[in-house]
Amino acid sequence: MAKADLQYTRNIGIMAHIDAGKTTTSERILFYTGLTHKIGEVHDGGATRDWMEQEQERGITITSAATTTRWNYAGKQYKINLIDTPGHVDFTVEVERSLRILDGAVAAFCAVGGVEPQSETVWRQADKYNVPRICYVNKMDRSGANFFEVVEQVKTVLGANPCPIQIPVGAEETFKGVVDLVKMKAIIWNDETMGAQYEETEIPADLLAEAEEWRGKMLEAVAECDDALMEKFFDDPSTITEDEIRTAIRKGTLSMTIFPMICGSSFKNKGVQTMLDAVCSYLPSPLDTPEIVGTDPQDAEKQVVRHPDEDEPLCALAFKIATDPYVGRLCFFRVYSGKLDAGSYIYNTRTDKKERISRLFQMHSNKQNPVEKVSAGDIGAGVGFKDIRTGDTLCSEDAPMVLESIDFPDPVIGIAIEPKTQKDIDKLGNGLAKLAEEDPTFTVKTDEQSGQTVISGMGELHLEIIIDRLKREFKVECNQGRPQVSYKEAITRTVEHREVYKKQSGGRGKYADIYVKVGPVDEGFEGSLQFIDEVKGGNIPKEFIPSIQKGFAAAMKNGVLAGFPVGQLKVVVVDGSFHPVDSDQLSFEICANLAFKEACAKAKPVLMEPIMKLEVVTPEENMGDVIGDLNKRRGQVEGMETSRSGARIVKAKVPLAEMFGYVTSLRTITSGRATSSMEYSHLAEVSTSIAKGVLEEAKGRVDLL
Repeated sequence: MAKADLQYTRNIGIMAHIDAGKTTTSERILFYTGLTHKIGEVHDGGATRDWMEQEQERGITITSAATTTRWNYAGKQYKINLIDTPGHVDFTVEVERSLRILDGAVAAFCAVGGVEPQSETVWRQADKYNVPRICYVNKMDRSGANFFEVVEQVKTVLGANPCPIQIPVGAEETFKGVVDLVKMKAIIWNDETMGAQYEETEIPADLLAEAEEWRGKMLEAVAECDDALMEKFFDDPSTITEDEIRTAIRKGTLSMTIFPMICGSSFKNKGVQTMLDAVCSYLPSPLDTPEIVGTDPQDAEKQVVRHPDEDEPLCALAFKIATDPYVGRLCFFRVYSGKLDAGSYIYNTRTDKKERISRLFQMHSNKQNPVEKVSAGDIGAGVGFKDIRTGDTLCSEDAPMVLESIDFPDPVIGIAIEPKTQKDIDKLGNGLAKLAEEDPTFTVKTDEQSGQTVISGMGELHLEIIIDRLKREFKVECNQGRPQVSYKEAITRTVEHREVYKKQSGGRGKYADIYVKVGPVDEGFEGSLQFIDEVKGGNIPKEFIPSIQKGFAAAMKNGVLAGFPVGQLKVVVVDGSFHPVDSDQLSFEICANLAFKEACAKAKPVLMEPIMKLEVVTPEENMGDVIGDLNKRRGQVEGMETSRSGARIVKAKVPLAEMFGYVTSLRTITSGRATSSMEYSHLAEVSTSIAKGVLEEAKGRVDLL
């Protein structure tokens, strides 16, 4: 792909809270860009992007769908690679991996709901990967819609700097268009043409003063992004041209100092074309991220730099694996530099192996269009990989590099499953392996104590979908147990411990001696094991230190209280000794394992449980019942607000263990009038009385064997 073409390429995603209208907006984009000739609707299961049966039945997005389309703007044709992401917290991995490889994003907000809990989560994920965004306030036609209230929430709740570049003409049932503050023209949509046609007119007289006021605010915000514009703004704002404003908005958007805000109603076919214009005008092309920095596989300290150029060596990141019934295992990847040809070989730095890519595709939801090559700055999919995982770097063998991988959250809930018939055992294993390969937040393990197969995921809905897919795609009927919370163990104080491991059995024996300090990690430490080597004078040879670390890391998978994993641990190796003949790496690994058990038992271990952030929107008259129910569930109510529609918003932190079946209970309490959304917040210590019950239950499971 020529550099000129790259300038007109946009890799974007649509991200938002559940039900803010992401998929509806994506469907309109496909329709207006000419990729589809009929608008698919989420509510009747006809959306192109929601192609899975489970998505169509529930009216939600579960898996992110990629599509390539084109849009004409300012006399140029732009290529848009669009990824529609899920809004439900259980499928947050889809947002995480999409944002890792996208250049820009459209953050959609509901004009009534404003900034909702999952809106905050996806916003933080975009911050983490430095993804420039424009904000699209959808559902302006709904009762209670208020564009300016959402602008204020973006500022106060997200701590961002919103810059409205449009204001609405009307609201609720009178919403008919927008005022473009850059051009100072009104854009009014024609309802008869399904929004395909719209006209530019003069700003209605009753809106002129408000438009002038917001244009002044916009100019002030964009002037801060450009020194030359700042001078003009103070001298005579009327001399600032349209092109200068657009250039400054783009500059501010790319540096993430401002976030342009626009509005519309996707369902009523208003505002999507102006949103596409804003995507082309303000969001980055692959050339706006000038260099891609990775490391040398042989030397992690050495940086390797690539540029978005077809002539440079190949560098791509695999961000998603999917199983397709027709072509087999599909790997989605973003090419950062060079080009990948169908039938060519790539080198995977994780496996240290070469693989041949038999076919390449450009994706349109779950349909594939074969292509001969995928070039720098583009997103594609390939088949033919034998061993590939999410986050793998694919590159040229003669110019290898490793890109930063993708971080995935730990699962918070698990259930035991077994096939209904003996003959389905192999099919179950095969199905679980494929699903775990597709979804890094879904894990499968065999419980060492009970021998049961335990599947873990991000929530009840996540596991429900997994079991449904096993049934439909892999034809496996399963029995399932009660959901189990993924508890963790932690230690609360630092202890010192000496462990000597000796074994003599004739001939060469085993010997290791270590003196360690074991305690809670330092504040700000993000990983699981903080390991520090303070051994002086070679009392323990350097080659045995990694074995001690390996021993502690392995031991952390089973804590001393009830076999739950230990979330974080700090280990300082202070001293020790070795035997010139009997000491080896295995001896020190076993010694570390034993030291972990003894030291943790003395370090006041406690049980930790996942705490969820909950938001309930309920009618005023049911609020007392809702709060009473949350108190019964060990919830802590953190605040109450009144929404624009008069409903009350209750915010609380509640242990996940108390939240199974909550949606059903909430419907019962409020006669189906309340809604709730929940996301993971943090781990907290379990109270003594609750911990006692959990530990007895865990012990009971062991005694049954």
